[in-house]
Amino acid sequence: MPNPRLTGLGGGLFCGAVMFALACVDQLLFGASLTVYGVLFLPVCGLTAWWVRRGDLLTAPVVVPLAFAFGLLPLADSGGGFGGRLMGLVTALATQAGWLYGGTLVAGVITTVRKIRQMSRRAAQRRRMA
Repeated sequence: MPNPRLTGLGGGLFCGAVMFALACVDQLLFGASLTVYGVLFLPVCGLTAWWVRRGDLLTAPVVVPLAFAFGLLPLADSGGGFGGRLMGLVTALATQAGWLYGGTLVAGVITTVRKIRQMSRRAAQRRRMA
């Protein structure tokens, strides 16, 4: 498995770009199914949290909800102009909040475990030095 290390900004760009691309594929193949989009969001959150650098661990749970909203743009109902698109986006965010919270939880748990492991490694290293 590749082991890239993304900065906080890179993690946000990765997650946003992948979610936008998956939303476009979802629209083409599944007719803009928000459930498919939500299911695909969970592994992207896991990968983003796993691939972000140790110094930027706190950014992963912040950027994944933003990427979820950005990816919804192609899927949101556009009932006429900018206002219709915005209303469709807000409605999709409200109805798909479970997937949004689940993905944020996935990213949060992974980054928390990584941070705890990092802190325990540092403590063990300090004990060895002392």
